[in-house]
Parts: sequence; C-alpha cells; structure tokens
Amino acid sequence: MSDRVASETELIDVYLAPLAAGSPGAFGLKDDAALIKTEPGFDLVVSTDPVIAGVHFFGDDAPGDVAWKALAVNVSDLAAKGAEPIAYTMALAFPEAPRRDWMAAFCAGLLEAQTSFGCKLIGGDTDRTPGPLSIGITAFGKVPHGQIVKRNSAQIGDHVFVTGTVGDSALGLLLRRPTPPAWREQLGEDHSRYLLARYLRPLPRLALGPVLRHCASAALDVSDGLLKDAGRLAAGAALKIDSQTIPLSPAATAAINRQPELFESLVTGGDDFEILCAVNPSKCDVFKQQASQARVPITEIGVLTRGSGVTLVLPDGKQLTPVRSGYDHFRTKE
Repeated sequence: MSDRVASETELIDVYLAPLAAGSPGAFGLKDDAALIKTEPGFDLVVSTDPVIAGVHFFGDDAPGDVAWKALAVNVSDLAAKGAEPIAYTMALAFPEAPRRDWMAAFCAGLLEAQTSFGCKLIGGDTDRTPGPLSIGITAFGKVPHGQIVKRNSAQIGDHVFVTGTVGDSALGLLLRRPTPPAWREQLGEDHSRYLLARYLRPLPRLALGPVLRHCASAALDVSDGLLKDAGRLAAGAALKIDSQTIPLSPAATAAINRQPELFESLVTGGDDFEILCAVNPSKCDVFKQQASQARVPITEIGVLTRGSGVTLVLPDGKQLTPVRSGYDHFRTKE
C-alpha cells in the first residue's frame, strides 16, 4: 500500500471531514457549497489570506505548524475587526498527492487551531498544481451589527496602541532559515524557542475583540511590519513613534543587545499578528482597563497629528529611515 493519499475522496473523507464535525452548514463536506446562518443583529465578516510554500512557510516546516499558521493569519484579521470566528473554508493545492502521515499531522494542527479559535471547517476544494503547496483559507466571523472596526477610520488626536511585543516573528524567521544568524548561539535555547514559536504559531488577539468594538476608532493586525501597518492606520495623518516606546520581548531585547542593527528588522518585519489600533483620548483610560481585564498587554506608541507619514525617532534624536517600511509581495528586488 502506498504511503500517499490515493484519491480526493480519501483526502476529504478520512482527513478533512472530521474537521467539519458538529457544523450543520458543512453538510459533512459532501456538498458543493456550505451554509452559514447569520444571527439576528449580527453582520458577517470575511477574510481570506492564502499561505504558500516557499513564500509564507518553509517546505520542511512541521505540517501541524503550517496548518496552525494558515488558519491563524486569517483569524487575526477577524480579531482586528472585533469579530468572533465562526467558520472557514479551505482550498488545498498540492504539487503531488500528499503523504498520509503528513496529511494526518496537518489536520491535527488544524483541529488544534480551530478548537483554540472557536471555528470549524465548512467546505473548500482540493486540487493539483504545477507550483508549490498552496493553502487558501477564507475565514468567517460575526460582529454586532454596525460595530465592525475598520482600519481607515482613525482621527487626528487618536492615541495609537499595539498589543504584545513587536518583531519576534521576524527574528524567528531569521532563526528558521537554513543558515542561522551568528547571534543565535549567544541567544540561548529558551529565547530561541520563544522566537521560533512566535513565527511558527502566531496567536490572534481574539480576547481584545469586544474591547476594540467599544473603544477603538480603527484597527488592523500587524502582518507586514509595524512601520508599514502604522502608515496604513495613520492614512491622512502623521504619526511619530519614539523607538523606546516600542514593546520588545526579553528574547528580542537579547538579540538586539548582541546585534543592534537587528532593530530595523523588528520594526519592518512581518507576521507579528499583533493588533495596532487608534483610540480617542476620551476612551484611553477605559481601553487600558478593559484590555487589562481581557489579559491582553497593550503599549501606547504615539498620537495621530496633522500631516502625513510615520516617523520613527531613535534614542539619539535621529530618525530611522529603513530601506523598506515592511513586507511587500510585489516589491522589486534590488
């Protein structure tokens, strides 16, 4: 017997259908479409963000980690909108029939992720592709009617906050590459494991959703780098960030202490999946209190003023002008 999945039927019935168990609108993954019942008083929020081998993850990453990240990056977008995840669809495109053990581990990772995030698989498709493995997930969430938090509705005078810590995933990516950086040996195993986990298994800030709906005038998740996403949040306004206010983990701080030039990678690297939000000054105290109650760490990094663009001020008063502000799939490489 081959160690590879023999047919699309086996792929769906054996590996994917169990992920839809308990979701009536999935129809056991035996239909060509799924059904999502919208509750009275709620709007449906949709986000889609594919991940591709060689672009978003390494081909030899553990399949459970690949699955977790594929779902997490979409759920993170829902979290930034103040939405609660309810379901997702998935399109899988394989260059060849997957190995059974790989598929089992991939689905175990998906089950772990969807259980953590509170959603289920309800449909999708499987295909062959001449290119690398592609995982296209579309996530669906619900938000009370009219309460979605947009990313382009910040106002001058709003205070800007970011959750968690910045730059861990960028450092985790450097550690994950075939040739680890020189500073890895000096970092220590605990710090290295932490940074790798932040890259491989991001944690969407779902607990902050109700707080954002109540307090934030705008929000988005940090997927393409702090500076680039801050520019998106501040569109039509100016934002000056004191570099010393940027929250860093002990692991990131240890890495910078060994190689200071890494700081630019921290503020321009993607995949943090923290939430960046703007809050009216009249709501800042309530926002801080409710975020604390939700056990989500937040840090204020600036105030929106008249003008345009994001300025990062270093401790010596100079401005950092990075080679690039953040990740761009279509940026022309030098």
